[in-house]
Amino acid sequence: MLKPSSAGQDEAAVESAERTPSVRWALVGLSLSMLLSSLGTSIANVGLPTLAQAFTASFQEVQWIVLAYLLVITTVIVSVGRLGDITGRRRLLLAGILLFTAASVLCGVAPTLWLLIAARAAQGLGAAIMMALTMAFVVETVPKAKTGSAMGLLGTMSAIGTALGPSLGGALISGLSWRAIFLVNAPLGILTLLLAHRHLPVDRREPRTDRAGFDHVGTLLLALTLAAYALAMTVGRGSFGSLNTALLLAAAFGVGLFVHAEARAASPLIRLAMFRDPVLSASLAMSALVSTVMMATLVVGPFYLARTLGLEEALVGLALSVGPLVTALTGVPAGRIADRFGAQRMTIVGLIVMAAGSIILSMTSETLGVSGYIAPIVVITVGYAVFQTANNTAVMTDVRPDQRGVISGMLNLSRNLGLITGASVMGAVFALASATMDVTAARPEAVATGMRLTFAVAAILIVVALTIAVGSRALSRRSSRE
Repeated sequence: MLKPSSAGQDEAAVESAERTPSVRWALVGLSLSMLLSSLGTSIANVGLPTLAQAFTASFQEVQWIVLAYLLVITTVIVSVGRLGDITGRRRLLLAGILLFTAASVLCGVAPTLWLLIAARAAQGLGAAIMMALTMAFVVETVPKAKTGSAMGLLGTMSAIGTALGPSLGGALISGLSWRAIFLVNAPLGILTLLLAHRHLPVDRREPRTDRAGFDHVGTLLLALTLAAYALAMTVGRGSFGSLNTALLLAAAFGVGLFVHAEARAASPLIRLAMFRDPVLSASLAMSALVSTVMMATLVVGPFYLARTLGLEEALVGLALSVGPLVTALTGVPAGRIADRFGAQRMTIVGLIVMAAGSIILSMTSETLGVSGYIAPIVVITVGYAVFQTANNTAVMTDVRPDQRGVISGMLNLSRNLGLITGASVMGAVFALASATMDVTAARPEAVATGMRLTFAVAAILIVVALTIAVGSRALSRRSSRE
């Protein structure tokens, strides 16, 4: 693990001694940051049909309202984490919250579709800063023994934002207008900014390096590479053509250039030696695999519930909200369990529970009705809450202070890449398993078969993640003995 040096331990002790009694208010501010960034993703989806009518645009055009936000987060989240390590995390987080809030207002008053998309991109940059630095601040503000509980709280707030988005967005659109789904962020953003400004620990040290030490070449290469990959996985809405292939090749070429640039950089964005740490490498790989599986629940669920079980739209939305609701309820308890029994051990437990839920779904019958689908989903989401909290805690607890931002950014990046990959790959698996090119027109039995086979693949991915977890724990035990 990335153990702190003795100087780092001394500094941590000083930070602990100087910690103010306003830790709870600091956590409230950090929790609101996580809530806003996740709400920004889910609340816009429900408004796409209304926005298509408002701007007389096609679905392919209005989907960029969602894509612009996700693409910016994916491409810059590691870079902003590193920038926070260099320039000071508090001042950058405050700037990110301010940018998110101002961009939300711009979204709400945008007169044209393309100005709205540009404002959403700016909102995504603010959200990336908030996501990357929130976890890093937890380590600074919370005692080490309570890190898991705090990580669980952040997971809870993220899940609440995801679950609240569709219902809140629908209510705001029907009661006011589509502009309200963006303007609602303004008062919350101002409150978050005030709490963060008042209660977060100040940047006590001057940066060790000036701005020239920031890896501009590596940052640009990583952003272009991630943008190429994200676009390859999202454009075409499931049809993988020559453009997708070209973008994937560009992303692969970009990875090579990035590795070469980082090996030669005096102050690299990502120190490649970090990947020799078995805990960090395993955690990033597991996070990507697990997020890929979680996206399968969002890709497959609506079709299975509507086409096979015959639920109306309102009931489908209610059934889909069960997963995020369970994650929200289990986040904090999962953190306390991780604190008590050990993060690495609970990472393995969470994966075992997820594998069990996926296997049950791969064998369920449509004759069991809605309960036959929701019960295994509850099992999967409980396992996910335990895994996510324990995995983040295992990585962030012993990270050196000058690396917290970039490591937090990498954890968020692995999750986002998993979600993007899952939307494309698990969607393709579902379509292939349903034996149809158009799932919306597939027979109910075919959709049920597709759902079972998709979750059989999901179970295999979780078993792979479980193997990585067990191997990582064995390696870390061996290295600690040496």
